[in-house]
Amino acid sequence: MNKIKQIRQSQGMTVRNLSDKAKVATSYISELENDKENKKNPTKDIMDRIALALGVTVPEIFY
Repeated sequence: MNKIKQIRQSQGMTVRNLSDKAKVATSYISELENDKENKKNPTKDIMDRIALALGVTVPEIFY
């Protein structure tokens, strides 16, 4: 899930900014960003909200 962090940082966003914009808990975004073994399985709704908040498509960050 490092793509979330890469895109977020390239846009100058903090985890808190993304959390507020996507309406997803900061702790969950941090978990997704640091999930090196891809054990987290966010719902489609959460994937959609994060992608929208970052201005990218879901496949750009989750596949």
